[in-house]
Amino acid sequence: MENQYMKLLSKINAGERCVMLTYFNKVNGLTLDKVLITSEDKDKDLTDIYDKISVAYNSGNLEFYELENNINLLIEPFIPNPRLIIFGGGHISKPLTELATRIGFLVTVIDDRISFANQARFPEAKEIICNSFEKSFNEITFLKSDFVVIVTRGHSYDGIILREVLQHKLHYIGMIGSTRRVKGMMKELVDEGFPKDILEQVKSPIGLNIGAITPDEIAISIIAELIASKNNSKENKGSELNIEVMEKISEVSDIPKALITILSTKGSVPRKSGAKMISYYDGTTIGSIGGGCSEAAVLTKAREVIQRKGFIVEHVDMTGEVAESEGMVCGGVMDVLIETI
Repeated sequence: MENQYMKLLSKINAGERCVMLTYFNKVNGLTLDKVLITSEDKDKDLTDIYDKISVAYNSGNLEFYELENNINLLIEPFIPNPRLIIFGGGHISKPLTELATRIGFLVTVIDDRISFANQARFPEAKEIICNSFEKSFNEITFLKSDFVVIVTRGHSYDGIILREVLQHKLHYIGMIGSTRRVKGMMKELVDEGFPKDILEQVKSPIGLNIGAITPDEIAISIIAELIASKNNSKENKGSELNIEVMEKISEVSDIPKALITILSTKGSVPRKSGAKMISYYDGTTIGSIGGGCSEAAVLTKAREVIQRKGFIVEHVDMTGEVAESEGMVCGGVMDVLIETI
């Protein structure tokens, strides 16, 4: 089953959406099989559960079913963490990188000046490219899920980059600039043969109109627009993706561990459906499903599951008297899957 997670991680890193099927034996509490469905698996015979997969894929939500013969099925859609490619390492890029990383973007910063394109300036960035903007294109494989922000120090650089990224089908393209300058550049591109409908998709001037003036305010206006574009898209709905958790699950190891996944939630809860963590028998954990007493209770159950090498679905109640007696203040409920990996 680890191989399925290795394949999943590989596909996710390549920017591809996937669906993981996990079959459980309800009688003996054992995990039977894990099957990864990708765009390459169109020939697989999934007739009996095709509709169920479609529901999960289109909604972006986990679906847990009871099938015939005492079999349970978890259908879990995964989407890659979005990559934000920032062209320009100036004053706006620094707070933008900090904010984008905090909300889950994998950030790449590109600038042609070593004093701006370095790890000390952008410690949160996943990748930093110091090269001319023209040559940097050779170091990037653009993905459909990519977000591109153009905030260079010069209008001529913006034009070079925009002409390149328009050649690719990307999720979001935004460019800084005054209304007058942007209008002039768009006219140039139309004269060069770029389709008007493609140019209209470029967010420029970039960011929500909040009257931003300082670099921090401008970064906030941009990040707000990125969040809106990400969260309002059906393509970006799926399980929360914690790369550290996924990497640990995919490792081939003889050390038993429990994979903990939030199946569903209701009311006010700290993490949403799909959030994952790993628990080892010695108490070591990776990731979180919200912390506090609720997580501690789940981890106690995880030790039991590791011992008997099976799975359970645990109901966690954080409402009313139950919450008050346990010191929980969220006021919601969640069902959590605990399975031995």
